[in-house]
Amino acid sequence: MNRKDEHVKFALEQANMKTSHDFDEVRLIHHSLKSIDVDDVCLQTQIGAIELAVPFYINAMTGGSEKTKEINEKLATVAKAVGCAMAVGSMSAAMKDDNLWDSFTVVRDTYPQGVLFANLNPNYSVEKAQLAVDKIGAKALQIHLNAAQEIVMPEGDRAFSHWVDAIKTLVNSLKVDVIIKEVGFGMSRETIHQLKQLGVKIIDVSGKGGTNFIRIENRRRQESNMDYLNEWGQSTVESLLEAYEYKDSLDLVASGGLRHPLDFLKAFVLGAKAVGVSGLVLGSVVNAGVDETIELLERWKAELKLLMALVGVKSIAELRQVDFVLSTRLNNYCAGRKINIQKG
Repeated sequence: MNRKDEHVKFALEQANMKTSHDFDEVRLIHHSLKSIDVDDVCLQTQIGAIELAVPFYINAMTGGSEKTKEINEKLATVAKAVGCAMAVGSMSAAMKDDNLWDSFTVVRDTYPQGVLFANLNPNYSVEKAQLAVDKIGAKALQIHLNAAQEIVMPEGDRAFSHWVDAIKTLVNSLKVDVIIKEVGFGMSRETIHQLKQLGVKIIDVSGKGGTNFIRIENRRRQESNMDYLNEWGQSTVESLLEAYEYKDSLDLVASGGLRHPLDFLKAFVLGAKAVGVSGLVLGSVVNAGVDETIELLERWKAELKLLMALVGVKSIAELRQVDFVLSTRLNNYCAGRKINIQKG
């Protein structure tokens, strides 16, 4: 089976797994007289130079085979109907085989006016990266950091030390915004600081809690299993806490295990300007169909406006002023990492 098809198969299996979620350990404080009119709420947000009509988008998932071409077409149909942005999966396969480009360009064909993000790892030249952007008319390039996945992947990369220089070159040379994203293992404060020093302005912390690519690669291994790494990394909430001191100087995106609009709201409260959702949308498109997935995302838009009115904010940016408390475990995490989440 094609590796991209295997990834989709195992990702769909994970969608049915029951896991704990750190978003449940973040509580928003209810103030009875702070609520505002729903009609006064605006969902627009911005990351870098990219204006988003909807603060959530369909995050990078797939492409690189005939089956994933069909999935990308369905995902693009959903994004177009809802008016949200969409990222394609890693385009590395098409860099090696021109016959696979249509599994990515189908997204632009389906969603001509949409905000799209291209996707590659840091191993490509500026020319190759710009090609990926141009192929789908992307507003940004997502550069995914997936060392943990590659280590477990049987045919994965084994050289990573060049990534820092590669990222700096791509950020300084590309004609579009660059989004540096993890693939589900979260980010540390040190990583975020280092990326900022490299000139990165948009970071998707993409934490543990959603699709787990170590588990996926372990399913694909025929030799020794590395399942002792299955819980590697920081959760999305932990990653947002790691990034908390940078919420005003960087444009943060949260992805990894977000389940519903209340999780979105909490991510915005913790400093994210947008959120990405992948596995949940993939499962809905494949299992429920395009129309039901469109209805799901439209409900997300409507319910997010209701929640924002409830906590008394008109914009995504204002959500950072909402009062919250963390569980004892998350407070201990902050103490251990010397993270200060006090306002002001």
